Amino acid sequence: MATLFVTSSLMGLTWASPAIVAPFQHDSPAIVRAVEKASGSGSRVNKDAESLLRYGLPIKNKEVRQLQTTIETIQNDVQSKRKLAAMDDVKKTRSQMTKNNKAMIAACRNPADCTQILKDMDEVIDPLVQNIQTSMDTFNGSEQERSAIDKAYAGQQKLAISLTALQEAMVPENYSTPVPKEYDDLPQLQGRATVEFTISKPEKGQVFDINGVNFDTAKMIMIIDGYAAPVTSGNFVELVQKGFYTNMKIQRSDGFVVQTGDPDGPAVGYVAPPNKSVGAGKQGERLIPLELMLTKDYPSKPPLYEVTMDEEGRGGEATVLPFSSYGAMGWAREEYSPNTGSSQFFWLLFDSDLTPAGKNLLDGNYPCFGYVVKGADFLNDMKEGDIITSAKVTKGAENLKLPGKAKAPAAEAVAVASEEAT
Repeated sequence: MATLFVTSSLMGLTWASPAIVAPFQHDSPAIVRAVEKASGSGSRVNKDAESLLRYGLPIKNKEVRQLQTTIETIQNDVQSKRKLAAMDDVKKTRSQMTKNNKAMIAACRNPADCTQILKDMDEVIDPLVQNIQTSMDTFNGSEQERSAIDKAYAGQQKLAISLTALQEAMVPENYSTPVPKEYDDLPQLQGRATVEFTISKPEKGQVFDINGVNFDTAKMIMIIDGYAAPVTSGNFVELVQKGFYTNMKIQRSDGFVVQTGDPDGPAVGYVAPPNKSVGAGKQGERLIPLELMLTKDYPSKPPLYEVTMDEEGRGGEATVLPFSSYGAMGWAREEYSPNTGSSQFFWLLFDSDLTPAGKNLLDGNYPCFGYVVKGADFLNDMKEGDIITSAKVTKGAENLKLPGKAKAPAAEAVAVASEEAT
């Protein structure tokens, strides 16, 4: 077995070497701010996986981007107990929804759906205001304050979920990211898919210790993004469906990444007929090209293929999905060979203290193709030898386009799980 990814020298560069952030030409200040929030190229790094996925949708509606900024700010206000600021932002949310209602509905595939979503969002506002006011009227540290803040946070999350639905309804009908024809013989994900992994310790009685709480198994839910990485994501989703990762061990956990995907035997990846453009690995592995989607090209142009951002002369530009969230998912490859990825991937244990904005050298060198949106804390206690006992696609399996076919059938998700935990 041979684990791919980065050498220790590049690991050091990842956290230390500066990268010049190139200027972006956009028509709207709201879009400029969206680029900064998505890429971490502004003064603060966006570490929220759900937020990054929203910014990664192929939509151009500036009004909904403004609404996103306000709703996500409420979350930070509530978590930091900035109650007056939270109240102001909730009122601003309602104002934006009222003022920009027609512009947002006009951007939707089905206006009736977005009309209902906005109505549902408006119904959350009054209870949210009431809970924030209650937290302001009670003593700091009291049970009443904690209860009101918890309810306010739950209300904000309802708004955020509806916001995601609203933005997804704005993705153009039948949109798919353009991919060069030379990769038609590789699986492609045309949209997004949800994947769930269940991971167990190798010995009976061993548990995952997360902040002093023990769990028998680790469950992680991941959003795989075929908009920004159609080939990489399609390759991953197909392997999940084939059961490739089921019963596979975690093969690297070093405080920098958690990695898996190297099968038993001499091959270091998935053995299958190769892509005509990229070719096969030394042991017959199906290799996929390095795939990088840059914000400046998105969503009308294809990703960069088979070259790093620096090799293309575009070093420092923002990628659509940045490595700025704990549990960001990246595709592993040999350090100096861009087209050597096959099946190995990693979860990045992102640390904003070690990765200032604009100094992340994973972006532009390795494709980020998704994020852990639930259960990322389990990565804290994941060790080499832990076993993936279940890997399944729970949503979006119909978005997988296999070679020679339009899309995978819209049927129940393919789930592959072991009958016993080892």
